[in-house]
Amino acid sequence: MTSEAPESHGEPTGSEVKAEVDLEPPGCAALIVGCGNLLRGDDGVGPVLIRHLWDRGVPQGARLVDGGTAGMDVAFQMRGAERVVIVDACLTPGATAAAPGTVYRVPGEELGELPPLEGLHTHSFRWDHAIAFARWALGEDCPTDITVFLIEAAGVELGAELTEPVQVAMEQVIELIERDYLAPLRPRPRDAVSVEITAEGYLRLTAELAAARFPSDALAAVLRDGELWLFPLRGPSSGGLLLKQRNPAGDRTALVREVLADQFPVGVRSAFWDDEHKVLRIPLDA
Repeated sequence: MTSEAPESHGEPTGSEVKAEVDLEPPGCAALIVGCGNLLRGDDGVGPVLIRHLWDRGVPQGARLVDGGTAGMDVAFQMRGAERVVIVDACLTPGATAAAPGTVYRVPGEELGELPPLEGLHTHSFRWDHAIAFARWALGEDCPTDITVFLIEAAGVELGAELTEPVQVAMEQVIELIERDYLAPLRPRPRDAVSVEITAEGYLRLTAELAAARFPSDALAAVLRDGELWLFPLRGPSSGGLLLKQRNPAGDRTALVREVLADQFPVGVRSAFWDDEHKVLRIPLDA
């Protein structure tokens, strides 16, 4: 048995007021999507790549998405993105198959011919279907700057790990994404910067410097020729020292006393970024 809702007159009651919820993803400068099945060996290279990028730190303006095998969700994630990168595994059939770990970079202008959407179901949804679906569902809101990286797989057996050639290829793609899409979004400090070493042996970095040079909040510190060298690491899983937030402004500190031994200079020090060695160098003798 059903009942009809009472007729409403005048101002709506509280039960009739519906909250407006914006379900669309926020816009971003760069959307990086990793597609694939983590449970099937090399087919999981896309989601694994996304996890590595998370370890490196996500700059403001970028969004990382583990697309898994949900191609339709990926399509809607693309709304509002200025640039889109999709990473997936591929298996080239027959005699045309390339060596495992081969990387194909497919720019958007070459993605004009995409497969039809008729007869698709979620298990057959691939990266190319996701783009085709996005163009159909989003219309003019679908991004035009789309690049696809495909990595030739060696095996997609259930329960297998990434093979070595695919891991090597993934690292290459990570560097390309970092260089072309993420690095331009990271803040760039001045060539000459200042850091502080406290009497307790803590190294203090400004929020700007930490975000630009150590986005994962992890670093390795070594003494070399009278200088303290700070190497950025990919994340806490890489070991090293952790940069911890010390104030609401986002400044960071790391305990470097053991690296500097018992005697070390206290106070503000000049530092500079060595682009050749990818390291922040802090002279200690001056």
